[in-house]
Amino acid sequence: MEQVDAAQWYETIRFSDDVTLIHEPWIKPFFRCNMWHVRGRDRDLLFDTGLGHFSLRDHVPLVTERALTCVASHTHFDHIGCHHEFGHCAVHEAEVAILADPRNEWTLADRYATDAMFDRMPKGWAQETYRVRPARPERQLRGGDVIDLGDRHFEVIHTPGHSPGGIGLFEKKTGIFLSGDIIYDGPLIDDTYHSDLAAYAATLERLATLPVAVVHGGHFPSFGRTRYRQLIDEYLAGRRAPGCHLSATP
Repeated sequence: MEQVDAAQWYETIRFSDDVTLIHEPWIKPFFRCNMWHVRGRDRDLLFDTGLGHFSLRDHVPLVTERALTCVASHTHFDHIGCHHEFGHCAVHEAEVAILADPRNEWTLADRYATDAMFDRMPKGWAQETYRVRPARPERQLRGGDVIDLGDRHFEVIHTPGHSPGGIGLFEKKTGIFLSGDIIYDGPLIDDTYHSDLAAYAATLERLATLPVAVVHGGHFPSFGRTRYRQLIDEYLAGRRAPGCHLSATP
């Protein structure tokens, strides 16, 4: 398989409202984490940090331009790979221990961090030695907390189901919802070792009332309010159907 070096590994795509997608285009879409950068007046926000094989700080200038708060949507390996590079980072209190000690069996790296993830292999990759480096959060989050960027304020929405400490960030002023892995426009995963089906359904029922305008998910393309409601309704309908279990394994 053709190899890609660090200089070509990351791509940034600018959206409206000073939101930028950072992603790793050589990872297959199902495994490819969307990292969301939001520009604020006093500081910036980085929501998730990808695989971590190559340094974000060294190869994506956007994340070092200004003071930055780095937040984990949850602690699966594909979302926290570079959290250790940022001093001011935050995670939900239910997953602090995993971020501080990200063993492969706790971050799902033991199941999914394999050569099969890639369309092109990153130089220096070896699945046998891959590990997420530990990060010590300065802030432990709960639902209702606020990430303050000065002129922008994102409410922490606790979204258990995919994982116990999953969170989304909602900006009321714009209707932007950074949703992590609780909802995105692809197969939703509710069968990891610490997933909870009842919590997943309850979270989506609660999220159905959130007045979103645009959803920037943890995977796959962004979407609007109508698709948001469709995805929630489809999942809940599937969960209610006799004998039906909506989950997916990559």
